[in-house]
Amino acid sequence: MEVTIEDISTVKKILHIEVPNDMVMQEINNAYDTLKKTAKLKGFRQGKIPRSVLERYFKKDVHADVSNKLLKDSFIDAVREKNLKIVGDLKIEPVEIDEKSPYKYEATIEIRPEISGIEFKGLNLKKNVYNIGEKEVEAQLKLLQKNLSQQKTIEEIRPAANNDYALITYEGLKDGQPFEETAKTENYTMKIGLGHFTKDFDDQVVGMKPGENKKISINFPEDYFNSRLANINIVFDVTLNEIREEILPEINDEFAKNFGEFKTLEELKDKIKENLTQGYEKRVEQEINEQIFTELISKTQFEVPETMIGYELENIIAEAERSFAYHNTSLEALGLTKESLSEKYRDVAEKQAKRHLILDKIIEQEKLSLKDEEMQEGFKKISEDFQQPLEEIKEFYSQNMDRLNYFKQTLLEKNAINLILENSNIENVEAVLETGK
Repeated sequence: MEVTIEDISTVKKILHIEVPNDMVMQEINNAYDTLKKTAKLKGFRQGKIPRSVLERYFKKDVHADVSNKLLKDSFIDAVREKNLKIVGDLKIEPVEIDEKSPYKYEATIEIRPEISGIEFKGLNLKKNVYNIGEKEVEAQLKLLQKNLSQQKTIEEIRPAANNDYALITYEGLKDGQPFEETAKTENYTMKIGLGHFTKDFDDQVVGMKPGENKKISINFPEDYFNSRLANINIVFDVTLNEIREEILPEINDEFAKNFGEFKTLEELKDKIKENLTQGYEKRVEQEINEQIFTELISKTQFEVPETMIGYELENIIAEAERSFAYHNTSLEALGLTKESLSEKYRDVAEKQAKRHLILDKIIEQEKLSLKDEEMQEGFKKISEDFQQPLEEIKEFYSQNMDRLNYFKQTLLEKNAINLILENSNIENVEAVLETGK
């Protein structure tokens, strides 16, 4: 068997594979020998059907089976011979068997890039230190207070003003015709000033009185977040039904009881501080990791297979769809498509793929491995995070080897990152907390 490699890029190759005719004929003969034992044709005893008769009835099927076998066996042998680390699906141009010629075909593949040794020691990193105090806890309490707020109709007849809650009925027309993106909506509550549509829309609602009807013309900008409204003019027919004010509950022990197991406000505050601490710990981890990979990617040059970028993009888009669904919306409702998101986040996906490849190389060059106790700790953490019995978690992973290998790889990557951190110069920096308004 002859195998030659045509380089399309450092990671994309075309394998030209040629199986000698004598091997082809051997496989064909073996196939007919096997078929002769099992084939049944009227007028012939089983096992006694002549080869010429078998060829007349079954040649197409035999050739198809032999072709599949030759493809599978020769491709596996070629990959082993050339020591290729393939990623993703291969593309093979189908060919038919010619009993007088070698069996030739081409296979387009992508392989993992060759990465030289990575110098990861001695990185200079800055670690933000977030000190959580009463100010941050109070900010979270105000958010919880906002969640429990109620709206009350203002009985006084007065014009709507900024920060009022306006109950409106609206319909937006494009060129005088109903438009799907701005279909008639009754009793919609908007806070004036937040710019649900645009700031200009809110500004024109200001001054309206309950019961008043008004035409509001809006020219949506080219960069509007909803691409279906971008760069078009919509005339809204708006009726202000009523004006409402927000009633906030008092923050006290009774307030705390609305959030589950808490009996006092102090207990709620303690939990808030605990959650904030955990959240900022994750943030610090993300910030450190970003510095690590920005540094390593900048000094480690290699090409990333499109297959790996595509896999990361699929994960990004799937996560976006889950997030939209959680907030009762969708890609379509926001005027987005998978194609537009793929274009927008391609660079992010490529960087993510590079991170995995860099960590793989460090795992390989440092000969990192997992101890059994590390596996058990990993299972235990998942059990706690998802509040599921430990044995069920173990069973879940043991039933699928790909799933188990992914779990192991995740733990190994964490070990690689810890190794980088152990060999880095880390400077603590006092960080400014964002408490919001």
